[in-house]
Amino acid sequence: MRRNDKRLRVLGAAVLACAASSAGAAVEWAGVNLAGAEFNGTSFWPNGDEIRYFRNAGMNVVRVPFLWERLQPALSGALDATQLAALRRIVDDARAAGISVILDPHNYARYNGNVIGSAAVPRAAFTDFWNRLATAFRDDANVMFGLMNEPNNMPTEDWLSAANAGISGIRNAGAQQWILVPGNAWTGAHSWLQNWYGTPNGTVMSGVVDPLNHYAYELHQYFDGDYSGQSSWCNAVNGAAQLAAVTQWLRERGKRGFLGEFAGGANDDCRAAVTSALGHLAGNTDVWLGWTWWAAGPQWGEYIFTLEPTNNYTVDRPQMAWLRPFFASDQIFADGFQ
Repeated sequence: MRRNDKRLRVLGAAVLACAASSAGAAVEWAGVNLAGAEFNGTSFWPNGDEIRYFRNAGMNVVRVPFLWERLQPALSGALDATQLAALRRIVDDARAAGISVILDPHNYARYNGNVIGSAAVPRAAFTDFWNRLATAFRDDANVMFGLMNEPNNMPTEDWLSAANAGISGIRNAGAQQWILVPGNAWTGAHSWLQNWYGTPNGTVMSGVVDPLNHYAYELHQYFDGDYSGQSSWCNAVNGAAQLAAVTQWLRERGKRGFLGEFAGGANDDCRAAVTSALGHLAGNTDVWLGWTWWAAGPQWGEYIFTLEPTNNYTVDRPQMAWLRPFFASDQIFADGFQ
């Protein structure tokens, strides 16, 4: 009986996928995180072959995580020329392939372990970082700015102040692209309205200040027992249910969302969870801009969620088949992220 129930759950998820595809519903951007440059002691920047593989597969955006400290070795100092050139190469390769890039300082609202807003890392330093980085990429139409990866273990009010400081740095640089703004508590979609981490994101994050009003909220969602993304098994097979409350919150405020991280192991329960979640996004494109799977990159090896192909970029990972029905339309960045 349990096996039959599982088949029904997977079949239901597949029906959602087919319905979304046949109706022509698609988010604007669908892609993957190309991880590596966010690891200490290494610098695995994505390469052009990876970018072209995912573009040829049908994706049109990559999120590129990196350490803040890698790009800016000293607070309020110059950006490292070598690392900036590596990031520039990715943006240029992506443009040539017809794909867009999300720049993602992957620091959890910290610099060398010190939280933004502390005496060690004043908010002005975050403004300075984003002003420098946005200045470098303000003319790149295929770039979007992911403000910070997964702030956590801080008052939500403090994170809002830091976020607004970063936004001011971007806009003062003259950059007009989309900004992705996460919430506190690892920016979990399922916990957006909860208060176990302090004042809920749903209460505080309405206070985002962008003079261009050209931002979206970045949400992350995993489907294992504690929503941490550390298990290959998915307990929350109804992925849509984890997103429904934040979808309503966004719609009530006339705002947009972007699912910056989600994933599942190669098993039926995770396929049900993922396809349910992506079906929800496809059915609510007035709210959801897009998504990026976590993750790909050659340094992962046999990581439970890897989407990195094998056999010299010729063999897909199993999860790629789940994602294909939900790939974005081919509008890419004709008008850019601006």
